[in-house]
Amino acid sequence: MDVQAGAARDRRVRLRGIPVDSYPRVPPEVERGAVRRITVVGEEVLRRPCREVTEFGTAALAQLVDDMFASNQAAEGAALAANQVGVDLRVFVWDMTDEWGIRHVGHILNPVLDEIPADQRRLVEEPEGCLSVPGPYRVVARPDRVVARGQDLDGNPLVIEGRGYFARCLRHETDHLNGQLYLDRLSGRERKSALREMAASQDRVFARRAALAAAMGK
Repeated sequence: MDVQAGAARDRRVRLRGIPVDSYPRVPPEVERGAVRRITVVGEEVLRRPCREVTEFGTAALAQLVDDMFASNQAAEGAALAANQVGVDLRVFVWDMTDEWGIRHVGHILNPVLDEIPADQRRLVEEPEGCLSVPGPYRVVARPDRVVARGQDLDGNPLVIEGRGYFARCLRHETDHLNGQLYLDRLSGRERKSALREMAASQDRVFARRAALAAAMGK
């Protein structure tokens, strides 16, 4: 998911759903990670459901998460799914600040979203972007509350609750793991318009990402 502002400074923080006093402005995952190329709409890996993670606690899995954090930061993202770096595993990461000033940082494997009763949520229409659709934003309706259940890197259970912008983020990334993009939620006319805008802006976006990755020493 795409955002131009985010966790620029420590505020109230929830690390994998648990309140903590603070977290480094540049997460340790970013320091350890390498920046990978972000896949773009049209690539097949974005269109197939990702595989369940069945082996936990491996060095390769930890490196993937670190690389996803680094790639997300270089792209000025709020969150990133594994298939957005070409890996078809059910993993995504996030580092973003919601509209109440709470910073959310974490990763989740094999997320499943609870069914929230209609009387406990509402649909909110807000502009939404995507790192794999570089450039355009379009208005998408999403529920304002999400509960995601999954595991951490070691296979321990996680329950992540999101409201507002963070809820949108959790649903957007879970869509990615199911082979879906926010473009799929648009009318045909809106989708074509977004793709035209992407074609016109993607070179500029890619150049900015490359410059930021270089500034990070990645």
